[in-house]
Amino acid sequence: MSLLARLAPHLPYVRRYARALTGDQATGDNYVRVALEALAAGERQLPPDMTPRVALYHVFHAIWSSTGARLEDTSGLEGQDDTARRLMRIAPRSRQAFLLTALEGFTPSEAAQILSSDAHAVERLIGEAQAEIDAELATDVLIIEDEAIISADIESLVRELGHTVTATATTHDEAVDAVARHRPGLVLADIQLADGSSGIDAVKDILKRFNVPVIFITAFPERLLTGERPEPTFLITKPFQPETVKAAISQALFFHPGREKEAA
Repeated sequence: MSLLARLAPHLPYVRRYARALTGDQATGDNYVRVALEALAAGERQLPPDMTPRVALYHVFHAIWSSTGARLEDTSGLEGQDDTARRLMRIAPRSRQAFLLTALEGFTPSEAAQILSSDAHAVERLIGEAQAEIDAELATDVLIIEDEAIISADIESLVRELGHTVTATATTHDEAVDAVARHRPGLVLADIQLADGSSGIDAVKDILKRFNVPVIFITAFPERLLTGERPEPTFLITKPFQPETVKAAISQALFFHPGREKEAA
Protein backbone atom coordinates (compact mmCIF):
# COMPACT_ATOMS: atom_id res chain seq x y z
CA MET A 1 0.00 0.00 0.00
CA SER A 2 1.33 3.43 -0.96
CA LEU A 3 2.17 6.09 1.60
CA LEU A 4 -0.70 8.29 0.39
CA ALA A 5 -3.19 5.43 0.60
CA ARG A 6 -2.09 4.66 4.16
CA LEU A 7 -2.39 8.26 5.33
CA ALA A 8 -5.34 9.56 3.27
CA PRO A 9 -8.07 8.52 5.76
CA HIS A 10 -6.29 10.45 8.52
CA LEU A 11 -5.51 13.69 6.69
CA PRO A 12 -8.83 15.48 7.42
CA TYR A 13 -8.29 14.85 11.12
CA VAL A 14 -4.68 15.98 11.28
CA ARG A 15 -5.74 19.14 9.38
CA ARG A 16 -8.43 19.72 12.03
CA TYR A 17 -5.86 19.26 14.76
CA ALA A 18 -3.35 21.54 13.02
CA ARG A 19 -5.95 24.28 12.76
CA ALA A 20 -6.80 24.03 16.45
CA LEU A 21 -3.15 23.90 17.44
CA THR A 22 -2.04 26.90 15.38
CA GLY A 23 -5.27 28.92 15.51
CA ASP A 24 -5.52 29.21 11.72
CA GLN A 25 -6.41 26.71 8.98
CA ALA A 26 -3.96 28.07 6.40
CA THR A 27 -1.10 27.98 8.90
CA GLY A 28 -2.05 24.51 10.05
CA ASP A 29 -2.31 23.22 6.48
CA ASN A 30 1.16 24.55 5.73
CA TYR A 31 2.67 22.43 8.51
CA VAL A 32 0.68 19.37 7.37
CA ARG A 33 2.00 19.91 3.83
CA VAL A 34 5.59 20.20 5.06
CA ALA A 35 5.19 16.99 7.06
CA LEU A 36 3.84 15.13 4.03
CA GLU A 37 6.63 16.46 1.82
CA ALA A 38 9.22 15.32 4.36
CA LEU A 39 7.68 11.85 4.37
CA ALA A 40 7.52 11.70 0.56
CA ALA A 41 11.16 12.80 0.28
CA GLY A 42 12.30 10.27 2.86
CA GLU A 43 13.45 13.00 5.24
CA ARG A 44 11.04 11.65 7.85
CA GLN A 45 9.79 8.13 8.45
CA LEU A 46 6.59 6.80 9.97
CA PRO A 47 7.68 5.01 13.16
CA PRO A 48 6.96 1.30 12.57
CA ASP A 49 5.90 0.72 16.18
CA MET A 50 2.97 3.17 15.85
CA THR A 51 -0.35 2.90 14.06
CA PRO A 52 -0.50 4.97 10.85
CA ARG A 53 -2.68 7.64 12.47
CA VAL A 54 -0.49 8.00 15.56
CA ALA A 55 2.63 7.98 13.36
CA LEU A 56 1.27 10.75 11.12
CA TYR A 57 0.53 13.00 14.10
CA HIS A 58 3.97 12.17 15.48
CA VAL A 59 5.68 13.32 12.29
CA PHE A 60 3.49 16.43 12.13
CA HIS A 61 4.54 17.28 15.68
CA ALA A 62 8.21 16.77 14.90
CA ILE A 63 7.88 19.30 12.07
CA TRP A 64 5.79 21.78 14.03
CA SER A 65 7.90 21.59 17.18
CA SER A 66 11.04 22.44 15.24
CA THR A 67 9.51 25.60 13.74
CA GLY A 68 5.97 26.63 14.59
CA ALA A 69 6.17 25.95 18.31
CA ARG A 70 9.11 28.32 18.57
CA LEU A 71 7.58 31.06 16.43
CA GLU A 72 4.12 31.03 17.98
CA ASP A 73 2.50 34.47 17.81
CA THR A 74 -0.71 35.32 19.66
CA SER A 75 -0.94 38.91 18.45
CA GLY A 76 -3.76 38.04 16.06
CA LEU A 77 -6.08 36.48 18.63
CA GLU A 78 -8.77 39.13 18.23
CA GLY A 79 -9.36 38.05 14.65
CA GLN A 80 -10.11 34.45 15.64
CA ASP A 81 -13.25 32.76 16.89
CA ASP A 82 -13.97 32.24 20.59
CA THR A 83 -12.66 28.68 20.80
CA ALA A 84 -9.46 29.53 18.93
CA ARG A 85 -8.75 32.44 21.28
CA ARG A 86 -9.28 30.25 24.32
CA LEU A 87 -7.05 27.53 22.88
CA MET A 88 -4.19 29.88 22.08
CA ARG A 89 -4.17 31.20 25.64
CA ILE A 90 -3.35 27.72 26.99
CA ALA A 91 0.35 26.93 27.38
CA PRO A 92 1.53 25.19 24.18
CA ARG A 93 2.49 21.80 25.64
CA SER A 94 -0.71 21.59 27.68
CA ARG A 95 -2.71 22.67 24.64
CA GLN A 96 -1.21 19.84 22.61
CA ALA A 97 -2.04 17.18 25.19
CA PHE A 98 -5.56 18.55 25.69
CA LEU A 99 -6.35 18.69 21.95
CA LEU A 100 -4.91 15.27 21.20
CA THR A 101 -7.16 13.66 23.81
CA ALA A 102 -10.24 15.90 23.94
CA LEU A 103 -10.52 16.80 20.25
CA GLU A 104 -8.79 13.93 18.48
CA GLY A 105 -9.75 11.14 20.86
CA PHE A 106 -6.29 9.70 21.45
CA THR A 107 -5.59 7.93 24.72
CA PRO A 108 -2.93 9.45 27.00
CA SER A 109 -0.58 6.63 25.93
CA GLU A 110 -1.10 7.42 22.24
CA ALA A 111 -0.69 11.15 22.90
CA ALA A 112 2.55 10.34 24.70
CA GLN A 113 3.82 8.55 21.58
CA ILE A 114 2.90 11.54 19.44
CA LEU A 115 4.60 13.99 21.79
CA SER A 116 7.63 11.76 22.48
CA SER A 117 6.70 11.81 26.15
CA ASP A 118 5.15 9.39 28.65
CA ALA A 119 1.55 8.84 29.68
CA HIS A 120 1.99 10.28 33.18
CA ALA A 121 3.44 13.50 31.81
CA VAL A 122 0.59 13.77 29.30
CA GLU A 123 -2.00 13.28 32.02
CA ARG A 124 -0.33 16.04 34.03
CA LEU A 125 -0.42 18.35 31.01
CA ILE A 126 -4.10 17.56 30.43
CA GLY A 127 -4.81 18.41 34.05
CA GLU A 128 -2.99 21.72 33.69
CA ALA A 129 -5.00 22.56 30.57
CA GLN A 130 -8.26 21.68 32.29
CA ALA A 131 -7.30 23.86 35.26
CA GLU A 132 -6.71 26.81 32.92
CA ILE A 133 -10.01 26.18 31.17
CA ASP A 134 -11.96 25.83 34.41
CA ALA A 135 -10.49 29.03 35.83
CA GLU A 136 -11.38 30.98 32.70
CA LEU A 137 -14.84 29.50 32.15
CA ALA A 138 -16.17 29.23 35.70
CA THR A 139 -19.93 29.20 35.46
CA ASP A 140 -23.26 28.49 37.18
CA VAL A 141 -24.38 24.88 37.02
CA LEU A 142 -27.81 23.23 37.22
CA ILE A 143 -27.80 19.58 38.33
CA ILE A 144 -30.83 17.46 37.40
CA GLU A 145 -30.53 14.26 39.44
CA ASP A 146 -33.03 12.46 41.69
CA GLU A 147 -30.58 10.31 43.70
CA ALA A 148 -29.37 12.41 46.62
CA ILE A 149 -25.98 10.72 47.04
CA ILE A 150 -25.14 10.95 43.35
CA SER A 151 -26.33 14.55 43.23
CA ALA A 152 -24.05 15.39 46.16
CA ASP A 153 -21.10 13.66 44.49
CA ILE A 154 -21.63 15.60 41.26
CA GLU A 155 -22.04 18.85 43.15
CA SER A 156 -18.73 18.23 44.93
CA LEU A 157 -16.96 17.62 41.60
CA VAL A 158 -18.46 20.78 40.12
CA ARG A 159 -17.31 22.89 43.06
CA GLU A 160 -13.81 21.36 42.94
CA LEU A 161 -13.54 22.77 39.41
CA GLY A 162 -14.40 26.24 40.62
CA HIS A 163 -17.98 26.36 39.35
CA THR A 164 -21.09 27.35 41.31
CA VAL A 165 -24.08 25.04 41.71
CA THR A 166 -27.07 27.37 41.58
CA ALA A 167 -29.75 24.69 41.82
CA THR A 168 -30.39 20.96 42.00
CA ALA A 169 -33.59 19.46 40.63
CA THR A 170 -35.10 16.01 41.00
CA THR A 171 -37.98 16.35 38.49
CA HIS A 172 -38.75 17.93 35.13
CA ASP A 173 -40.84 20.69 36.70
CA GLU A 174 -38.19 21.54 39.30
CA ALA A 175 -35.57 21.82 36.54
CA VAL A 176 -37.73 24.13 34.43
CA ASP A 177 -38.56 26.27 37.48
CA ALA A 178 -34.87 26.49 38.43
CA VAL A 179 -33.95 27.75 34.97
CA ALA A 180 -36.72 30.33 35.12
CA ARG A 181 -35.18 31.70 38.32
CA HIS A 182 -31.53 31.61 37.22
CA ARG A 183 -30.00 30.95 33.83
CA PRO A 184 -27.28 28.26 34.07
CA GLY A 185 -24.07 28.16 32.09
CA LEU A 186 -24.02 24.34 32.15
CA VAL A 187 -26.58 21.58 32.78
CA LEU A 188 -25.73 18.12 34.13
CA ALA A 189 -28.76 15.87 33.72
CA ASP A 190 -29.92 12.37 34.52
CA ILE A 191 -32.58 10.78 32.31
CA GLN A 192 -34.95 8.99 34.69
CA LEU A 193 -36.19 11.34 37.41
CA ALA A 194 -37.97 10.98 40.76
CA ASP A 195 -41.59 11.32 39.70
CA GLY A 196 -41.18 9.32 36.52
CA SER A 197 -40.56 12.43 34.46
CA SER A 198 -37.79 12.65 31.89
CA GLY A 199 -34.50 14.50 32.10
CA ILE A 200 -34.45 14.43 28.30
CA ASP A 201 -37.72 16.40 28.19
CA ALA A 202 -36.41 18.81 30.80
CA VAL A 203 -33.28 19.47 28.74
CA LYS A 204 -35.34 19.97 25.59
CA ASP A 205 -37.44 22.60 27.36
CA ILE A 206 -34.32 24.32 28.70
CA LEU A 207 -32.69 24.40 25.27
CA LYS A 208 -35.79 26.05 23.82
CA ARG A 209 -34.97 29.03 26.05
CA PHE A 210 -31.16 29.05 26.26
CA ASN A 211 -28.18 27.86 24.25
CA VAL A 212 -26.36 26.04 27.02
CA PRO A 213 -23.99 23.03 27.06
CA VAL A 214 -25.50 19.83 28.47
CA ILE A 215 -23.89 16.68 29.84
CA PHE A 216 -26.08 13.63 30.41
CA ILE A 217 -25.01 11.37 33.28
CA THR A 218 -27.19 8.28 33.23
CA ALA A 219 -27.49 4.56 33.83
CA PHE A 220 -29.66 4.34 30.69
CA PRO A 221 -27.47 5.54 27.77
CA GLU A 222 -29.48 3.41 25.35
CA ARG A 223 -32.36 5.89 25.69
CA LEU A 224 -30.19 8.53 24.06
CA LEU A 225 -28.06 6.44 21.69
CA THR A 226 -30.93 5.47 19.43
CA GLY A 227 -29.87 7.06 16.16
CA GLU A 228 -33.36 8.55 15.88
CA ARG A 229 -32.54 12.05 17.13
CA PRO A 230 -29.47 14.25 17.43
CA GLU A 231 -27.41 12.45 20.05
CA PRO A 232 -25.65 14.34 22.86
CA THR A 233 -22.00 15.18 22.47
CA PHE A 234 -21.38 14.50 26.16
CA LEU A 235 -22.83 11.31 27.61
CA ILE A 236 -21.41 9.67 30.75
CA THR A 237 -22.60 6.27 31.91
CA LYS A 238 -23.19 5.49 35.60
CA PRO A 239 -21.35 4.44 37.62
CA PHE A 240 -18.93 7.17 36.58
CA GLN A 241 -15.33 8.01 37.33
CA PRO A 242 -14.84 11.49 38.86
CA GLU A 243 -12.08 12.35 36.37
CA THR A 244 -14.39 11.47 33.48
CA VAL A 245 -16.99 13.94 34.73
CA LYS A 246 -14.37 16.66 35.29
CA ALA A 247 -12.94 16.19 31.80
CA ALA A 248 -16.41 16.30 30.22
CA ILE A 249 -17.25 19.53 32.05
CA SER A 250 -14.06 21.20 30.86
CA GLN A 251 -14.61 20.05 27.28
CA ALA A 252 -18.31 20.97 27.20
CA LEU A 253 -17.62 24.51 28.37
CA PHE A 254 -14.55 24.95 26.21
CA PHE A 255 -15.99 23.80 22.90
CA HIS A 256 -19.55 25.12 23.27
CA PRO A 257 -20.27 27.67 20.50
CA GLY A 258 -20.69 31.21 21.78
CA ARG A 259 -19.73 30.29 25.35
CA GLU A 260 -17.36 33.25 25.65
CA LYS A 261 -20.00 35.72 24.46
CA GLU A 262 -22.53 34.39 26.97
CA ALA A 263 -20.01 34.76 29.79
CA ALA A 264 -19.13 38.31 28.82
